Amino acid sequence: MPGVSATQGQATSHRMVAPVVSGGVLPGPGPFWARALLTVMVAGALPVLGVWWTDTVPGSLHGTGDYLVAAGRVSGLLGAYLLLVLVALMARIPWLDNRAGSDVGTRYHRALGEYTVILLGAHAVLLVVGYGLQSGTNPVSETVSVELSYPDVLMATAAFGLLVMVGVASARAVRRNLAYETWYFVHLYVYLAMALAFAHEFAVGADFAGSLRNRVLWSAAHVAVFALLVVFRFVIPLTRSVRHSVRVAQVVVEGPGAVSIYLTGRGLDRLGAESGQFLRWRFLARGLWWESHPYSLSAPPTDRTWRITVKDLGDGSGRLGRLRPGTRVWFEGPYGAFTAQRSRSRPGRRHRSLLIAGGVGITPIRALYETLPGAGADVILIYRASRPEDLVFWQELEAIARHRGFGLYPVIGSRMEHDGDPLDARALLRLVPDTARRHVYLCGPPGLVETTTTQLRAAGVHRRRIHVEAFDM
Repeated sequence: MPGVSATQGQATSHRMVAPVVSGGVLPGPGPFWARALLTVMVAGALPVLGVWWTDTVPGSLHGTGDYLVAAGRVSGLLGAYLLLVLVALMARIPWLDNRAGSDVGTRYHRALGEYTVILLGAHAVLLVVGYGLQSGTNPVSETVSVELSYPDVLMATAAFGLLVMVGVASARAVRRNLAYETWYFVHLYVYLAMALAFAHEFAVGADFAGSLRNRVLWSAAHVAVFALLVVFRFVIPLTRSVRHSVRVAQVVVEGPGAVSIYLTGRGLDRLGAESGQFLRWRFLARGLWWESHPYSLSAPPTDRTWRITVKDLGDGSGRLGRLRPGTRVWFEGPYGAFTAQRSRSRPGRRHRSLLIAGGVGITPIRALYETLPGAGADVILIYRASRPEDLVFWQELEAIARHRGFGLYPVIGSRMEHDGDPLDARALLRLVPDTARRHVYLCGPPGLVETTTTQLRAAGVHRRRIHVEAFDM
């Protein structure tokens, strides 16, 4: 592999895994699967609404209180359904994640969380006000009565509080100041909230308490989601980790605060990992075994070796630089649709790509840069960094550029030094005049991704040609 030092070459001397090419009737990774996933989620809400409709006696709604209670029941059912879907997405089913893309999953996950909290909050308010109107009591008295008199309502209140806590921790302004471990473990409370809400639904839910059919169907849905979690987050990762016996081969310093971890294992090609994808890693070493972190492959996978590169972001990632060779590794994945398949061209049509990386976002971009099809100016990489020493893999990238004739442009310095955004639409078109006709792979800090996506649209790139790997979960 060009541009790799002698020490690194020893860890990457095995046969490179050929990219998996989608075929058949169904399309490859991309917008089709994002729309299909959204359609399925929306369609799933219809039978949930049907539960309320079939259990509502015609002509039973007369006054404002009745209508508010009905609206409260509907919002509660929809909120409970979205919570179920939210947990199902946390199962990270590889077949789906590798087609819709992790950026789509992140966006849907965040939106579902917000809508779930809003609907469940509306459920509580509408019911309390509606019950108050029906009984002639004020909302405060009715709230106390509902909390203390109805079975499992305190439990439901605790569940709602947990969901609000998770939502606050996920807000971008808060998330930026939280260590990854804190954010990750706060999210585990979603499972507890789901269990508490389930008990409340069966105890006092008008649509479940009096209907055996609804209880059976709702229980089956929860069992199915629980099975997805167990299979895809525990059984398959554990089985694969044991079967492929992945271990740390060596740790190499790449630059200030950045290290590459070379991993070896048996039959890694059977896992179908591709350049641009990521896995969740759990290193079985003291102080690290209980943490699970997502890191992208920073070099094309081979049949015996993988490489990930980690930047010390102060969230425990810095300790990975002290890993010892032979350390056992458990993993989940591979995940993500940030691969060459996102920009497949029709037969006979020229394949052109623009890669834009910032900071630690170079990790999946580095692997793609070596494996994307094309020659010469077909592939161009723009690498954004504050200082020259922050250009991780620069020697490797130069070697790939020389070998394949690809374009390689470093953009170094602060916004102040550039008198504005050095990746605005005019700058992009100046560097790559045919930007609008290329597929763009973009990865980096959330701020860079957001602003650069806006500038790419201003430069004429269709949103379907902009492929993003999200680093903000």
